[in-house]
Amino acid sequence: MYQQMIFVNLATDDVTASKKFYTELGYTINPQFSTDDCACVVISDTIIAMFLSKQRYADFTKKEIADSTKTSEVLLCLSAESREKVDELVNKAAAAGGTANDDVQDQGFMYGRSFDDLDGHSWEVVWMDPAAVQG
Repeated sequence: MYQQMIFVNLATDDVTASKKFYTELGYTINPQFSTDDCACVVISDTIIAMFLSKQRYADFTKKEIADSTKTSEVLLCLSAESREKVDELVNKAAAAGGTANDDVQDQGFMYGRSFDDLDGHSWEVVWMDPAAVQG
């Protein structure tokens, strides 16, 4: 059965630092699609984040590249299997040099936190009670 994938392309100031950061979060780098100008970060079987140097990123767009430390370009959200896994990933991001945001979203059936990576890209991590999703 075909599973649609998503490839999220994000500009970075430092491809090597991005590789190190996301490896420290527990993700892997696919060397087949990584170069000095691009890091292919495998988040899951269907989610790939491509961290492109700003020069390489500019090859794909005529628009000005957002300074993600000053403007919101996109909110990326990843699911987690438990509240503890939410905290674990956000804490790993902070330990790896990212910025954990203080806002905790706790609605009982849903729990979430967020962090900004080294380039200021905002990542939300959310757990939802499976019973609430099914019902």
